[in-house]
Amino acid sequence: MIDISMQYLGLKLSSPLVVSSTPLSESIDNICRMEDAGASAVVLTSLFEEQLALESRALDEDLSRGTNSFAESLNYLPDMGDYRMTQDVYLEHLRRAREAVTIPVMASLNGATTGGWIRFAKEMEQAGACAIELNTYALARTSSQTSSELELQLLDLVSSVCKSVTVPVSVKLSQSFTSIPHLASRLEAAGAAGIVIFNRFYQPDFDIEALEVRPTLHFSTPSELLPRLHWAAILFGQLHIDIGITGGVHSAEDVLKCIMAGGNIAMMASALHIHGIDHIGRVLADLRYWLEKREYASLSETRGCLSRRSASDTSPYDRGNYIKTLSSYSLRQTVAAF
Repeated sequence: MIDISMQYLGLKLSSPLVVSSTPLSESIDNICRMEDAGASAVVLTSLFEEQLALESRALDEDLSRGTNSFAESLNYLPDMGDYRMTQDVYLEHLRRAREAVTIPVMASLNGATTGGWIRFAKEMEQAGACAIELNTYALARTSSQTSSELELQLLDLVSSVCKSVTVPVSVKLSQSFTSIPHLASRLEAAGAAGIVIFNRFYQPDFDIEALEVRPTLHFSTPSELLPRLHWAAILFGQLHIDIGITGGVHSAEDVLKCIMAGGNIAMMASALHIHGIDHIGRVLADLRYWLEKREYASLSETRGCLSRRSASDTSPYDRGNYIKTLSSYSLRQTVAAF
């Protein structure tokens, strides 16, 4: 039997396939089905600090400051009554999930204030979370916000949370930072055990008839995986922390690409909404078949084989790829014209 186990955040996982944060995990039955299908771990849906306004109006002042911090602007969030989980419900769900399955259950936190991040991270740890994923949101909105200020805010946040808990902490990043390798190394120094690349921010759409800006949600497609593979391949070998890849993972081929780029795990969510939870088993069966056919003894043998560090020609990860891609397209167009 091919060994497809992987290490992530100090946890030995039975496979590289982890269920990313999704509403599907709000059901204990679904989490059990994910384990039965072969998922090696589950990241619960995110707890937003704003949800706690349902239980404590004392946070109002902090939350209003949070509109200029990491969480989405509060006036763009749904009514508090629309939230499916309050803090107490979330923590109880976490406890029940840990009791129901043997695979690791990780909590996901999207906070608005440093105090909120720390407080809720501690409570998640006490509820039994095997790890905590910080679902960060750091985008400049005004000309006065500098890239260095955003990075320092994020680093201070991560450092504070990592010092407050003993379970491993991963940081789910956006791809909008100027120097991702530099930021990743500083996150490692701040105490993060891993990074997840990248957060899928849902961009609003414009209704030109009603003159309104409306939220939109689209499932990921495999094409979204490309920038994630690119940065994982660059980061591999430069860091001692683990790399999770999320966004665009739909097939065994996608999982293999994630590992070959240098990722420790491939995280799946949209594909489960499209194909169902049993899709996990099909992907893992295809993964084992591919490895057996090529006589690999373990999946870990492939990790980083397509990373920048392993490449004899690094141009595909640098400016050379840009030039070559545009040139090849122009040549094809010229030939087609004749």
